[in-house]
Amino acid sequence: PGGGGPPPPPGGGGADDALGRKNNTTAQNIQNVQQAEPDLEASNSDEQSGSASQSSSSSMTPSGSDDASWITWFCALRGNEFFVEVDEDYIQDDFNLTGLNSLVPYYDYALDMILDVEMVEDQLTEEQQEVVESAAEMLYGLIHARYIVTNRGMHAMYEKYKLASFGRCPRVFCQGQPVLPCGLSDLPRNYTVNVFCPKCHDLFYPKSTRQSNIDGAYFGTTFPHLYLMAHPETIPTSSANSVKYVPKVYGFKISKKSVYYRNREGDQSKKSSGRKKSSGGNSNISYQQQQQQYEREASLREAAGVMNQRK
Repeated sequence: PGGGGPPPPPGGGGADDALGRKNNTTAQNIQNVQQAEPDLEASNSDEQSGSASQSSSSSMTPSGSDDASWITWFCALRGNEFFVEVDEDYIQDDFNLTGLNSLVPYYDYALDMILDVEMVEDQLTEEQQEVVESAAEMLYGLIHARYIVTNRGMHAMYEKYKLASFGRCPRVFCQGQPVLPCGLSDLPRNYTVNVFCPKCHDLFYPKSTRQSNIDGAYFGTTFPHLYLMAHPETIPTSSANSVKYVPKVYGFKISKKSVYYRNREGDQSKKSSGRKKSSGGNSNISYQQQQQQYEREASLREAAGVMNQRK
């Protein structure tokens, strides 16, 4: 009696307080997340930029290039599979480099680059640096041509020859005979390198276009022949030379008098006819001389007979 309104339900005020605290907590979490997003984006961007710079630097610098020597790097390039690594002791001997300073520009700089001697980069311009790099390749190639005719050089080339690293003869009857690199000149910038087949004794172009651009002077004209003479056990049988391809038409051999062989044997027929003419001319001259000598002897005999009759 005398009371105001109806009493509040039990526990009603506590539920409202809990709901309010929950809403405040959710709002606080949302605010914290919004504040953390810029820091997270900044850290992600830093990580991406760092990884990008690291990947770009790794792509610009080949793995292990700092530890490898210039000779190892040069021989590992694509297209330089024909080269072997020349011992630095051989390069450091001035006797082995006699006469090369007159063939290679910037000889001292090129030699220092081959031997990994530190050079002051400020002394040369970019154009001169490119010339030195090209000169280093030429100098190493000329040294290489001298090195492979030594015992150590031949042994290194033997390992490549055993694995057919120089390629195989394209001739059918040679049956995949491994070949050896050979040059047509000992002076640089004259001919590119060829490959010599020990079975048919003929020259061919290398199979790879990269290797066909190598200067032939970097292997010289002596190496394949001296190599076979020093290692006669590697000389194959010459049975392939006796086997020759015979062209046929419907199973019949082509006549040697056919137009098929005209251009091939034209020069030989001209040479043989020229020899016959020259030999025939000489025989005519000798016959005339013999005839004149016979006539003189006959006249002398007649004169002697007349003198005897008078007596």
